[in-house]
Amino acid sequence: MARSALLNVMVQAALKAGKSLARDFGEVQNLQVSVKGPGDFVSQADLRAERVVREELLKARPTYGFLGEESEEIIGTDGAHRWIVDPLDGTTNFLHGIPQFAVSIALERDREIVAGVIFNPATDELFVGERGGGAFLNDRRIRIAARRSLSDAVIGCGVPHLGRGHHGKFLVELRHVMGEVAGMRRFGAASLDLAYVAAGRLDGFWEADLMPWDVAAGLVLIREAGGFVSDLKGGSDIFGTGSVVAGNEQIHKALLGVVNRPVPKA
Repeated sequence: MARSALLNVMVQAALKAGKSLARDFGEVQNLQVSVKGPGDFVSQADLRAERVVREELLKARPTYGFLGEESEEIIGTDGAHRWIVDPLDGTTNFLHGIPQFAVSIALERDREIVAGVIFNPATDELFVGERGGGAFLNDRRIRIAARRSLSDAVIGCGVPHLGRGHHGKFLVELRHVMGEVAGMRRFGAASLDLAYVAAGRLDGFWEADLMPWDVAAGLVLIREAGGFVSDLKGGSDIFGTGSVVAGNEQIHKALLGVVNRPVPKA
């Protein structure tokens, strides 16, 4: 695939950070780990990976802003561009030796996500997408799945953990969706879940209580793969609401209807 100069910068930053994560993953038992909050962890691996990504991106485009999970936001002098980065999405998986984690890098231009890179160094899978240029996995074009009915679909979700999210609301949503679909999956890294939707591995996905760096890169991948993505109310305020629903046109519409189904009164 032909990549723009900016996308090449993003890919190189993700690959370099991925090498650092791969080394740390091999020594995960020896990592220093601290607690950010109930159920939230940060390790030296997170911090090293973000430092690598930040240095690579800002070296290439020093006037761009930078929003990352593990450091304070940098307001760029450019005004129009911002990098949105999760240096290690799936930290809990990583710290438990589960090879489902990723470096996620997105480029925002005038409040629109125009490019995204998601790299899982454990599987050596590199997902890239650029507005108008398509979505790819290891240089092979990917397309969203074509299944039209929830009864044939495998749907991914995020499960709120200790100290995060509305557990009762999620359990109602889960009960509704489980009654309509062929299967449910929860993998533990939202960026990869969205990449899997773009690649047709999952037919749809929904989650609430997310941050911009969890979803930014996946948004452009899904759109460039021919999919639909919105917030939980069907609108476009994904960052503001911290929620996302994704799938092809039919699955997206059906999934929205199910997760927003009113709870029957007792």
